[in-house]
Amino acid sequence: MSFSRGYYERMVKAIQALDLDEVERAVDLVEATWRADGTVYTCGNGGSGSTASHYASDWSKSIRARDGKRLRCMCLNDNLPLLMAYANDVSYEAVFEEPLKNLLRPGDLVIGISGSGNSPNVLNAIAYANANGARTLGICGFDGGKLKPLAQHAVHVREHHMQLVEDLHLSFGHVVMGRLCGDPRFL
Repeated sequence: MSFSRGYYERMVKAIQALDLDEVERAVDLVEATWRADGTVYTCGNGGSGSTASHYASDWSKSIRARDGKRLRCMCLNDNLPLLMAYANDVSYEAVFEEPLKNLLRPGDLVIGISGSGNSPNVLNAIAYANANGARTLGICGFDGGKLKPLAQHAVHVREHHMQLVEDLHLSFGHVVMGRLCGDPRFL
């Protein structure tokens, strides 16, 4: 068997193992935040940081109601100077929590993305949001790590291969965008 065939066959198994009710509830959270005029904050490190940025880019550009109301979404790892300032002056573990202290309002949604579910800076942001009236969604893989039980809601990719976990995490952003934009090809 070729490597590519093996990779995609394992991806299909990971997709089949997804709890689609869990995914649908997570999409509902994003939609409820949008409809209530809240802000969605995303964060992650490395590949998960790229996914967090991708969510914010896609959703901010493309999600809008028929009346023109757009989804407000901000990726906490996209402001590199601020991230480095907090990493230098406070700690790397605080780089996502500290900006939330300036921005977070009750009813906002904080989405923490961590393949392992154990990134301290993501966990701290979720804990802060939980304690300050926001809703939280953990996007995790492997065994869910500490993120799955800490977040109020989770999308858990039950896979122990980081690249496959990241592939499916990225697809969640496209599911959100497709559903909230009313893409008829999947309805």
